[in-house]
Amino acid sequence: MGEDPRVLMSEKILDHGFVELIDVLGTDQDIVNAARTSYDKGTKKVSSTRQLIRYLIRHKHSGPIEFGVLVFRIRCPLFVARQWFRHRMASYNETSLRYSEAIEEFYIPPSEWITGQDRRNRQARNNKQIEDSDKIRLRLSNDAQNLLKSYQEFLDKGVAREIARINLPLSLYTSFVFKIDLRSLLNFLSLRTDPHAQFEIRQYANSMEKMTEKYFPMVIEAWRDYLKNSITFSSNEIKILKNIFDEKLDVIKEVEFYLHENDGNLPLAKLEQLEFIDKMRNLMGIDTTLDYLGKDKK
Repeated sequence: MGEDPRVLMSEKILDHGFVELIDVLGTDQDIVNAARTSYDKGTKKVSSTRQLIRYLIRHKHSGPIEFGVLVFRIRCPLFVARQWFRHRMASYNETSLRYSEAIEEFYIPPSEWITGQDRRNRQARNNKQIEDSDKIRLRLSNDAQNLLKSYQEFLDKGVAREIARINLPLSLYTSFVFKIDLRSLLNFLSLRTDPHAQFEIRQYANSMEKMTEKYFPMVIEAWRDYLKNSITFSSNEIKILKNIFDEKLDVIKEVEFYLHENDGNLPLAKLEQLEFIDKMRNLMGIDTTLDYLGKDKK
């Protein structure tokens, strides 16, 4: 890992895995230039570049985000790769065991990672280490080695690789390269850095997020602010909030007063403050009186 001169960034993941970033097309400025094509010019100031990127992410104008492209090389356990390939918005090419022989590398989790089934989430595990986890870990390792031994025996007997491979375990490592546009990558990261995603694939996604940030820092900053670290409410939840606000306070006046009093110290730009007021008006069932340019509607 890391010896290939094409590798821009690399990080070891789990026991034998890695993430390598091997190519990047575009920058934050290229995203903005694509968005401003109708003006036939790009932005000239860093501040305007950042503001436009934040506007694009905030309002889900995602077409220009596709003008960033990244290519990664991944080595991960087979079960992680199978989860990965469910994301059908990238170009993949995986090492094939029809053409090459399996390498003796299996994912064997540390004993403290061998935990019980979560009672609330049928597809997840909890944080409580299982009893006899050391023995279970040893069993996982022995089973993998025995299956690899059988695989080698099959090959020695002249069995075709495509048949000999079929009993190999999901803990076996595989490698693949994939090319993905930045818009699709943000969707992948939103899903796979989420705490509900399986722990192992989260380690890969977290690494890719850090690598992407180096080349598209403004996009990643906006994605974290408006998507990754944001909260949405269902229509029924909004009804509940409206009822609570109706009973407790005049929320619109409180919001407008707060924005006015703290104007110079807010993490929201002027346009975002107006959008926030409109959101609160919609929440309260009030017709909005401001458009996103800050002008009264006629």
